[in-house]
Amino acid sequence: MTAAPEAGKGLRDLLLDSGVITPDWVKAYDVVSRELFLPDVMWPFENGRDFVVSKTDNPEEWYRWADADVPITTQWDDGHHTGTAPGELRTSSGSMPSLVFSMFGDLSVVDGVKVLEIGTGTGWCAGLLSARLGDRNVVSVELDAAVADSARKALDAAGRHPRVVTADGLLGWPERAPYDRVIVTASVRDVPRAWIDQARPGALIVMPWGTRYSHQDAIARLVVAEDGTATGRFTRLARFMQIRSQRLDIRHTDYMGDDWPGDTRESVTTPATSSIMSNITLEFVLGLLVPGCVHVSGRDADGTPGVWLYGLTDRSWAAAYFYGEDGRSDSRVFQGGPRSLWDEVEAAHRWWVERERPGHEEFGLTVTADGQQRVWLGEPSELVPQAVLGRRGA
Repeated sequence: MTAAPEAGKGLRDLLLDSGVITPDWVKAYDVVSRELFLPDVMWPFENGRDFVVSKTDNPEEWYRWADADVPITTQWDDGHHTGTAPGELRTSSGSMPSLVFSMFGDLSVVDGVKVLEIGTGTGWCAGLLSARLGDRNVVSVELDAAVADSARKALDAAGRHPRVVTADGLLGWPERAPYDRVIVTASVRDVPRAWIDQARPGALIVMPWGTRYSHQDAIARLVVAEDGTATGRFTRLARFMQIRSQRLDIRHTDYMGDDWPGDTRESVTTPATSSIMSNITLEFVLGLLVPGCVHVSGRDADGTPGVWLYGLTDRSWAAAYFYGEDGRSDSRVFQGGPRSLWDEVEAAHRWWVERERPGHEEFGLTVTADGQQRVWLGEPSELVPQAVLGRRGA
């Protein structure tokens, strides 16, 4: 039997030295150990790879990963997954500790505030918040009953008892409203009015937000106003599992060959546009500028890097393939349907370059009183155009 190391000390000190954890969180970190919230079999993710770790089979390795600054998958395929091999879709996890505390920093937690958490997951975030603020000041909502039950048991083992509710987090939890802070641990594409309506004027909402274009999110830090609006900037890029009811399952079809549809339009594109495959800031920005579109990037059967685009409101599509060294010297573009999606992406890329490649932190989000989402650059009055280039022929 291998004894557990002194829980979390190595990672705690590293995060404290780097400034990710501020001194006011140290006590909560020490009394709510992350290891208590992780299952016996878990899947740490690092360098693009999922590892399988069993506490029974290799306790030393399990504790090493529990104290690592990596995300750890704790559920696959909405709980339908069996066995120890990774499943198809990550559906619950323990986030990277550095990201958790960065979001806590965005949340500006001070003594006495009342927090609503959307997405209990393992329960570690709720445990940290309740250790800092007191159990009565924390409500956490989790859709998955099995996940919520595991979190309650872990919280009980840690001596913490915040209110954990099994319900649809998109509806918030009006019973304890109004809240001073709302923190969301799953990515959203459409911000529900309930979160704003259940928050006090001046309250902060911190959440991962993104578009249908990709899985690339940014953390939005919104301030709720007296008039029922919420607005604020994006603080950092991140990738989170999406709120279940807002998922979009798109799998690309490789059209490359001699049987392109009859309306296919063929062209070439500049080598610079191949950066959309590797620049995560640009990926996020393209999502802001090319609405109603989803993209998938990867390689075809011959290993050629490419991007596939699909319209979400019609049958528009595009496929771009990049040849030569690192896919940057030559290209072929095929597109069809009422929109020329690749032309829209190129126009969005030019818009970004012409504005000197603004980073995510220069953009912001406003949710209006009637629920519209407006993205802006620099100031809330400077709305991002949607789209930079309209439909073909417009």
